[in-house]
Amino acid sequence: MVDATHVSFIANDRSYFSLIKKEIHRLAMEAGMHEARINVLDLIVAEMTSNLFKYSNDGEILMGTFSNNGSPYVELISIDNGPGMVNPSKMMQDGVSTSNTMGHGLGSMKRLSDTFELYSQIGWGTIVLSRVYNDPEQAKVPSKMIIRPLVVFKPGEKVSGDGFVFKKTERYVKMMLADGLGHGPEANKAVNEAAAAFRVFPDFSPTDTLRFIHQAIKKTRGAVINITAFDFRTRTWSATGVGNIAARIIGPASFKNHMSYNGIVGHNIPGTMNDQTYPAELYNQVMLCSDGLKTRIDMMRYPQMYKYDQTVLAAALYKDHGRRNDDMSVVLAKIK
Repeated sequence: MVDATHVSFIANDRSYFSLIKKEIHRLAMEAGMHEARINVLDLIVAEMTSNLFKYSNDGEILMGTFSNNGSPYVELISIDNGPGMVNPSKMMQDGVSTSNTMGHGLGSMKRLSDTFELYSQIGWGTIVLSRVYNDPEQAKVPSKMIIRPLVVFKPGEKVSGDGFVFKKTERYVKMMLADGLGHGPEANKAVNEAAAAFRVFPDFSPTDTLRFIHQAIKKTRGAVINITAFDFRTRTWSATGVGNIAARIIGPASFKNHMSYNGIVGHNIPGTMNDQTYPAELYNQVMLCSDGLKTRIDMMRYPQMYKYDQTVLAAALYKDHGRRNDDMSVVLAKIK
């Protein structure tokens, strides 16, 4: 089933911290994590919630579980609107504290995590990313393409009206981000039927894939969809979108906003659509966003972000633009 990739836990009240820890523990067990690795997660959650209580305003933790081809991992993202840090690297050193504590929290999280990132700006807040793998060696396995999705359902709903799915072959990677009309179960149904059609369609072309999905979901309320693919042989991105899924093709020196066609997949799409292509030597990554991101994406708001894990950028966009207002999705894919 296609659904939210992450669950949001509001962490601005100390009385809820034990409940957050128990729920993350339970979800990690359901994902197939080993007991020893879940114990590590428990320690990281304890440090995250402690830091949010001491230093932050309006804290939140996102948790995602990923199957990773049978070797699962858990992703934890701490987000706050606190005062930020002048020197994040220094704050990760043991014994450094601004609140008369032992100062082991961030350093401890970094040691326990298989992947750890910390991004902070004065007056803006802080994002902490931690990943824990069942097999820590899996964190080091190279990949031709890194894909990082962040999908969170609208508060008050139990399922997401947004959904992300991708397919990998020896020749290409093809991704779909879909936003079902409205919210809740019916929007989620439209997205899941689109995902089922996406999975069985055998060809590469994003446009042909969209046409196939359009026929398959006509009995649902419909969706807006972007499909982007990368061909490893030609080193070329190809993309087609219908509706207001934002797609940005990004390179070291420039970017392009991909133009989608008007319409609703499952109801009305243009008679003439074509794959739009972008060479990898100019553009090495793609960003897809649902309309939960209401405002224009301004990368200048995030200095030095290119040095960080792609999920940190996704969390920063979520923090600034989509947080708690809507089903919300950010997907980043990068060619190695």
